[in-house]
Amino acid sequence: MEKKFVVCTDSGCDLPIELLNEYGIIPIPLQYELNGELVTDTMKHEDCHIFYDKMREGAAPKTSQLNVMQFVDFWTPIVKEYHLPIIHICLGSGVSGTFNNGCQAAELIKEDLPEADVRMIDSTLCSTGYGMLAMESARMRDEGKTIEECIEWIEEHKGNINTWYTTDELKYLYRSGRVSKLGAIIGEALNICPILNLDLEGHLIVQEKVRGLKKTIRRIHEIMDGIVEDAEGQVAWVCHSDIPEAAQKFGEEMKERYGFKDVKYTYIGPTIGSNCGPGLMAIFFWGKKRTMDGYKG
Repeated sequence: MEKKFVVCTDSGCDLPIELLNEYGIIPIPLQYELNGELVTDTMKHEDCHIFYDKMREGAAPKTSQLNVMQFVDFWTPIVKEYHLPIIHICLGSGVSGTFNNGCQAAELIKEDLPEADVRMIDSTLCSTGYGMLAMESARMRDEGKTIEECIEWIEEHKGNINTWYTTDELKYLYRSGRVSKLGAIIGEALNICPILNLDLEGHLIVQEKVRGLKKTIRRIHEIMDGIVEDAEGQVAWVCHSDIPEAAQKFGEEMKERYGFKDVKYTYIGPTIGSNCGPGLMAIFFWGKKRTMDGYKG
């Protein structure tokens, strides 16, 4: 079937490059600074493991959002090769200015390539959440849907992707400025684990603080009981920052409790990992629409 548009995203979607290639999704690789060196995200799990090991050794990586010209340079050869509209699934504007830069770039590229038609999508999501939207876009493209039909579907349903994060490693959140020094000290001493999610616009919110990781996971189960929909018809994603065994256990418990058709696993890449450090895990799934307040418990 003739394809009517191209699907693009960036490496912050935290899906393996092999999977994106399989779906025909073209990612722009993001870069980060580590120990004074500029590094390109390879989207490979073995490189993510090395990245987190360096953080454990004391490295403090820095990330920056994509600028306008990086978008233009990325899209230009795609426009020339495919001669099709582009839908670009972007990290949510609630946590980054990347979306706004992309919108400016979509206008700028027309100055040299009037035929360019780039549609930026504010996913309102982080990590694998907008990777899920990219995969759905690719599915609709392969079914012969138009770009307008795809965008309409995404805008209607993107708020139904839910996510819950937790970690028991607060020192990395302190390093990145997400937690105060006093909060990190007290949290570590009392074994406090935050439970985080996203509101409808994609702002990351600390919803609860629970003492002990096991109790925290049980609490996430309780919260999700009223949110998951059509579990048997969907694949949930568990992503983690270099804690594969804990993530596997977390995912197996979720599959058993809710009956997901499957649970798949992936690494949180350097874009989010630079701020959270090792020890974070999250689940992404389809469910009731998120609210502006995220979760009301």
